[in-house]
Amino acid sequence: MKKSKNNGARRLKKRELQQKIMEFLLKHNKQSFNYKQIAFAIEATNPQSRLDIINLLDELVAAEEIQEVGLGKYKAFSNRGTENVGVFVRRSNGKNAVVIDDEQIMVAERNSMHALNGDKVRVMVSAARAGRDPEAQVIEILEAKDQVFIGTLKVDKTYSALVTDSKFLAADIIIPRNKLKGGKSGDKAIARITCWKDDEMNPRGEVVDILGRKGENTAEMHAILAEFGLPYKYPENVEKAADKIDAGITPEEVAKREDFRNVTTFTIDPRDAKDFDDALSIRQLANGNWEVGVHIADVTHYVRPGSVIDKEAQKRATSVYLVDRTIPMLPERLSNGICSLRPEEEKLTFSAIFELDSKANVVNSRIGRTAIRSDRRFTYEEAQEIIERVDAGEKVEETDAEGRRNFPREICVLNELARQLRRRRYDAGALEFDRAEVRFEIDETGKPVSVYFKESKDANKLIEEFMLLANLTVAESIGKVAKGKKAKSFVYRIHENPNPEKIGNLALIASRFGYKVATEGRAKEINKSVNRLLKDVKGKGEENMLSILAIRSMAKAVYTTDNVGHYGLAMDYYTHFTSPIRRYPDMMVHRLLAKYADGGRSVDKLKLEDECRHSSDMEQLAANAERASIRYKQVEFMQDRLGEIYDGVISGVTEWGFYVELTDSMCEGLVPVRDLADDYYDYDEKSYCLKGRRHGNVYTLGDMVKVQVARADLDRKQLDFALISDSGNPNRPLEQRKPGKRNEPCKPSRSKGRGKGKRRK
Repeated sequence: MKKSKNNGARRLKKRELQQKIMEFLLKHNKQSFNYKQIAFAIEATNPQSRLDIINLLDELVAAEEIQEVGLGKYKAFSNRGTENVGVFVRRSNGKNAVVIDDEQIMVAERNSMHALNGDKVRVMVSAARAGRDPEAQVIEILEAKDQVFIGTLKVDKTYSALVTDSKFLAADIIIPRNKLKGGKSGDKAIARITCWKDDEMNPRGEVVDILGRKGENTAEMHAILAEFGLPYKYPENVEKAADKIDAGITPEEVAKREDFRNVTTFTIDPRDAKDFDDALSIRQLANGNWEVGVHIADVTHYVRPGSVIDKEAQKRATSVYLVDRTIPMLPERLSNGICSLRPEEEKLTFSAIFELDSKANVVNSRIGRTAIRSDRRFTYEEAQEIIERVDAGEKVEETDAEGRRNFPREICVLNELARQLRRRRYDAGALEFDRAEVRFEIDETGKPVSVYFKESKDANKLIEEFMLLANLTVAESIGKVAKGKKAKSFVYRIHENPNPEKIGNLALIASRFGYKVATEGRAKEINKSVNRLLKDVKGKGEENMLSILAIRSMAKAVYTTDNVGHYGLAMDYYTHFTSPIRRYPDMMVHRLLAKYADGGRSVDKLKLEDECRHSSDMEQLAANAERASIRYKQVEFMQDRLGEIYDGVISGVTEWGFYVELTDSMCEGLVPVRDLADDYYDYDEKSYCLKGRRHGNVYTLGDMVKVQVARADLDRKQLDFALISDSGNPNRPLEQRKPGKRNEPCKPSRSKGRGKGKRRK
């Protein structure tokens, strides 16, 4: 007997059936239907599909996705069915969500269509019902985000997969044998998902690259870069293009520029720096004033717009500084060679030249292309020693033991001018954050052996002050125009006003300690009050808490064509001009300066804004990768110290516990709320604290505590601490909570007790 057309219809997959059922019932949400009517309406007339529909309807009723209004009669909830587009957020703990207009709506895994983190999706959103939050169901993946996953390969006779490190994907990725790319069990690898069927728990994929053996330093650092979508190697064609660039400086080229080759010039940089992109020159003029040149590597002389090197630099947008290495924006032939302002080599530069009187007032300034020859490369430590010895009244020889010139007079004149510039900047309302940064001493295998703290001293601030002056002057040269005239399109570095709510919260908490922070009025007055707070809390128990809160109350600085000034620096005009070797926006600024100096028309603002946005995004990714590498090294450093006890300060409070920063190493770990067994704790978001319901114990930002290293998870880059004791007694005055003293450098070593942390009573 011949089969009817309907009986021979394709059996629909469960996911497809569920989607069709929901779409039909939501569309006709005022009516109810039996399973036969639904099957006919969605054209699922295959006998097996009908059985699937009966089962699915029961499942949807049990999940409260639909309602059974009578025996065998089904209906959508009348208050459901809003369709929206958002970005999917996948989490390894199964708490998936879709973000729509900054609001997160939960998505059950069965309703996710296996969307991945960052995918643009169309969803059907339910309305909230009594006692339940709204939920969403993915009905279409509009744009799948191109992404890869990092993890460790597991390969045996019957099975091969990537066990991911991802916090966005709980499932392992099944890798066919012919897609392993030579990877072996225990290799750190990058893979992409190629297929994820509706009825399968695990996606299938292929290996993109093998990074090395799990635990090896280079493999782990490259894994961090890959995790954030950052490059860890250079394309061969870009390296070859860089090798072909002629480094020669011809007399004809020098003749086009202002010649500073015979003016005293030097660089001051970190001791491990290789790319020297700024130098200072100084000479005294006949009128007694000082001419100071801020000379910046002329990268755009060598890197032409649209070239393969330029395209790669634009894509990267920034160099990335991990804890043990630099991933340069430009190939090393340029960044460490041709463009680097190395001593006793002639170099092409783009410069801002200032005439300053004895009080550091700018009498005249000019911007243009120059040629220089650096006389010496100073490290910050070498320049700082000269400054400190002169300040102490000691004589500094003109040459050191190696025969290099010390330039003590020039360095001290620059330092005094910088001090005056800095004083004026703070008087104008610039913020004065001065928090030490953690650094690691690394052995030849990449293992951290000790911790030290990088602090900004006079030599650092000397360079910073003249870079700020150059950036301000360059921004003003384009942005500051006569009234009635329109400024040409330009790249600005802006820092918007802080969120009033966050400043208000800072002021409220500071007031509990007797400090006053202005929340209204001009930015200058607010900043002065914040600076006063930071100065007044120095050395006090609440210093950590209030300085962390002050930093968190500030907006992030970004690149844009719309100038609103720089709040933190108290400058109406600001840009980035001084680091074109490591930042693409500086290259953009150099090109715009040259174009406008030659009388060029204003560039397309919308295109420029897109480039600014990309640079801001990449800067944030690079910062995230740097922090991840520091966290990795912190965990690696503390791995050998399990059971040891340390003093620390609560540096963050969340609903899942509080973070503690160790006083003598700045390593940060979590005290999970689940381990605080003496009480049930509630999270108070506004007061940054956990409060015990029965005993009233409080753990708040800035509290001093004693903790034991409990767990060190390198894959998650997380330390877990067990609480030993604290200063959180509510009857104890907060002023008595004194922070410990940091040592520099340090190799933390504490008691070897390995007992469990004591419970608070």
